[in-house]
Amino acid sequence: MKRNAQAGAVRNAGLSFGVFSEADIDDIHLATLEVLERTGVFVEQEEAFDIFADGGCRVDREGRVVRIPAHVVEDAIRSTPPKVVLASRDPKNDVVLEAGRVAFTNFSEGIKVIDPYTGELRDSVKDDVAAIARLNDYLSEMDTFELAVGAKDVPEETASLHNVEAALLNTTKCVAGQALSEWESEAMIDMAAALVGGRDALRERPIIYLGVCPVSPLQLPREVTEVVISSARAGIMDLVLSMAMAGGSSPVTLAGTMVTHNAEVLAGITLAQLTERGAPCVYGSSTTGLDLRFAAACVGSPELALISAAVAQMAQRYRIPSFVAGL
Repeated sequence: MKRNAQAGAVRNAGLSFGVFSEADIDDIHLATLEVLERTGVFVEQEEAFDIFADGGCRVDREGRVVRIPAHVVEDAIRSTPPKVVLASRDPKNDVVLEAGRVAFTNFSEGIKVIDPYTGELRDSVKDDVAAIARLNDYLSEMDTFELAVGAKDVPEETASLHNVEAALLNTTKCVAGQALSEWESEAMIDMAAALVGGRDALRERPIIYLGVCPVSPLQLPREVTEVVISSARAGIMDLVLSMAMAGGSSPVTLAGTMVTHNAEVLAGITLAQLTERGAPCVYGSSTTGLDLRFAAACVGSPELALISAAVAQMAQRYRIPSFVAGL
């Protein structure tokens, strides 16, 4: 197992960068609790309603709204592990996610590639997924593998499984699966389990993790809740990642967007903890600002950097590993 570099450990009184003060973070947290308890989140799936209700939440099945009391959210934060180990088929590539450590991964998911041999811009295919996975495996700077492109030469109904198969067979590093249903998530977990000797072995050495994206503002659609529940029951890390856009699907102010973002992520994490207490989760973000001229997400903008830094601060407050968009 490698110990990835530390980032954020205070060694001296040198330069530091904090978007929010501790008082600001407290205010955002308290505002988030108010939103979750009074406004609530939109939920579609019946099983998720049952889990939230059994956990002490107020469930309006007709209106499809779940209101989560503050004490339930606080308990979910406390039960989320502060340390997650992402295993690899080659133990030297195991990655530790914990306070003060930083790791890097590629992000997903492109739909086209420039052919390295012909220079042609074309749709990505399954062989491209495999080739990029092998490249990622070679690069010591990359700690895990996200699906950089998607296979467009396979049936759309099973494309996500083809992507994961190509990744698992071509990199020794931990692979991120992108499931959009209970069926897909269970199939991905079974595929990874087959490589390590079964589901119990996978729980001990998770060579795959899954990720979900709540829909802003304040929605946990069916595909999100199904994957969260499957991940928690299998003991697989779940990355709950909001993609709110300031000025579009969330308030235009940084603090306002952080409240929306925080509520969405904590709602997903709370569902995971109510499903299986102690389920490994990561606090994620690809939140950025909306370009009001072109109605496009400002990826790579200074605003994204500020939001990512703010998200890291919130995750540190909760002692939950974080995953944020880079520049």
